[in-house]
Formats: sequence, structure tokens, C-alpha cells
Amino acid sequence: MKKMLFCGGIFLCCSLFTMAQHLDVQSGPTGEESSLFERMTQLEKKTDRFNLYLNMQGSFNVYFSDGNEEGTAFRMDQLRLEMKGNITDRIYYRYRQRLNRSNNPQTLDNLPTSIDYAAVGFHITDRFSVFAGKQCTAFGGFEFDLNPIEVYQYCDLIEYMSNFLTGVDFAYRPVPEHEFRFQVVDSRNGSFKDLYGEVPADIERAKSPLGYTLNWNGNLFDNKLRTRWSASIFHEAKKKNWYYYALGTEVALNRFGGFFDFLYSSEELDRTGIISMITANDGYDTRALYTRYLSCILHLNYRFLSKWNVFAKGMYETASVHKVNGQLEKGKYRTSWGYIAGIEYYPMEKNLHFFLNYIGRSFEYTDRAKVFGVGNNQPQRIELGLIYQLPMF
Repeated sequence: MKKMLFCGGIFLCCSLFTMAQHLDVQSGPTGEESSLFERMTQLEKKTDRFNLYLNMQGSFNVYFSDGNEEGTAFRMDQLRLEMKGNITDRIYYRYRQRLNRSNNPQTLDNLPTSIDYAAVGFHITDRFSVFAGKQCTAFGGFEFDLNPIEVYQYCDLIEYMSNFLTGVDFAYRPVPEHEFRFQVVDSRNGSFKDLYGEVPADIERAKSPLGYTLNWNGNLFDNKLRTRWSASIFHEAKKKNWYYYALGTEVALNRFGGFFDFLYSSEELDRTGIISMITANDGYDTRALYTRYLSCILHLNYRFLSKWNVFAKGMYETASVHKVNGQLEKGKYRTSWGYIAGIEYYPMEKNLHFFLNYIGRSFEYTDRAKVFGVGNNQPQRIELGLIYQLPMF
């Protein structure tokens, strides 16, 4: 088994390297890749009204748990089809759909969760624009702001979050370096029951389930320092709200760069659901109340050669309850750590890169959590794969 695994890994490495060399030759002197349409027809696309991309992240994985090998598998973690363009100088659109997710329409917005974007934007003036339809919530943080294919492992808070909701976003740019956004969206995609399951008897669903976010995106010191900060309030149920704060700061200095995200979520009805999953492990299915989640993410990059990058990422997260409710005491229930290191090869200036990563997680439960039957665990994996935003048209 180990010999087969080793040979398979060597074969995949060689295949990826050969493919990288081939694509590097195809990229042309500028490093920009023509679309499949242009290659097949040998015609240059002269309009920006329609651009089609296939976003993918695939890898070969070796899984471990508490130091023991559990299995291997090829996985396509991300596969999204994206269309976007500018109809006029003032009107633009964006559509993106995840191909490996359910297409059943949700009861509130009548759209499947597989659709990330289905929206149209309007540049009312050079400084003010409106974007309406299903879209990414305007939460801050740089990990949240990345294209999903660029993220190897999300933190817990983003992993369990509803990221794409239907509504309207207003953006104002007083100067090119700063953007302020105000967004109003449905607080969920589907029904209250689908999201929360069983809730305490005195909890009533909100008649107007809306969420509001204020966001600041800043670029300072000639783009050497950038910000992605936001504050949100979502109306979840009668007299029950969700408060979310995200402060992301990025530094870019020649070959070195990195970002730090501070995320904090206070939930009067447990939207993230980690605490509720702990109690459900012991058969208590009622949704928890008054939960709090904290996530700190540090990601560092070093481009030691023009086409080679190394990176390291660390995550620290907590899940706690700040008021006694049901069977839950006040206090911390879980601490999780994440540690990721990897190397990336970019054969072109954009769109494509290959990676080899180690990803480790550690979940530690307090005594008040262990009474529900949960235990500490340390899942890990090694992955070798590629990320490609393939221009189709």
C-alpha cells in the first residue's frame, strides 16, 4: 500500500510538472492566457460584454487522524462556472454557480445554494454604484474576500457561514483608494426551520429576516497596506439578533506579504451551530442560545522566486456561551487550532498554480463540553493539486 501510494505521488508530481511546463509555453510573452474560444477559433475576442471562466481546485489527498493514516482520495473541492461582463460603461453583471452542490431552490430567495452570484450592477456616477441580486455578503476579512478556489482550508467561522445571500449593495468611493459599502440582504436563503431546526419554545421566527452590513475597503501607502473591515447585524428571530464584526488588514512589501483577520460573532440564536452540534452529539437537538465565536487568522507569503511562493497560515478559534440556557453553562466549550504550510508554483502570471500543502487541525473540548460525549481530535492531510481559473471565452 505504501509503495503504491509513493508511486502514485511520484506519477502525479511528474504529470503536474509536465503540464505546468506545457502551459507555461502556451501563455505567451506577457504571461496572459488566451481563452479556449480564442484558441479554437483563432479569433481575438473584442468585447468585454461576456467573459466565461471555469474555477477549479482539485487535489490528491492523504488523510491522517491523531497520527494514523485513514485513507487517500482524489477530490475536486471547488468547481464553479462564472460569467461576468460589462453591458455598457454603466451596467455590469456577474453570475457564478458551484457545479458540485445541490440545485434545489431555497424557500426564501427561491434560488439554489449552488448559485453564488446572480446580480446586476449599475454605476450611477463615477463614485456611486448599486449591485442587486444574489451576491457575496459584504463581510470584511481577507480570507473571506478571496475567491473560494484560493483557500485551502477555511477557519471554522467562515466554514459554517452562509456567504451568499440575496439583496442590494450600495458602494461609494470618495477617492479611488477608499470604498464604503452598505448592504441589505435576506438573513438566510431558506426557511427558519431549515436553518435552525428545533428552537426553544419561546423563540419566534422574524417576519422581516434581513441583515445589514457596513463595510470599509481601504488602500493605504501606495497599496502597501489594505483594509477589509465590516460590522453587521442580522435579524434572526423575534428579539434575537446576530452581531458580526470582521477586521482584516493586509501588508504587501515586494516579495513578502500577509494578512491578519480578526473575526467575532455574537449570536443570540446559534447561527454558526458549533455549540449546537456539541449538544446534539448527546441527543439534545434544541438550538443553543447566546453563543460567541472568535477567530484569528494569520497568513504569510514569501515569493522567493518569480514563479515560486511559500506560505504559512495559523488559526486560533474559540466557541463559547455567554449566558446560561437549556443544558448549557456559561463559558468556553471548544478551542481549535489550524496550521497550514505549503509551496506553490505559478507557471503563468495569473489563473493557474500548483501546490503541495500540509494542513493540520486540533480541536480541544473543555470539561463542560465533554459531558455531551465529544472528544479531542487532530485531523490532518497532505494535498497535492492545482488551482485554475480557466478562461473559457
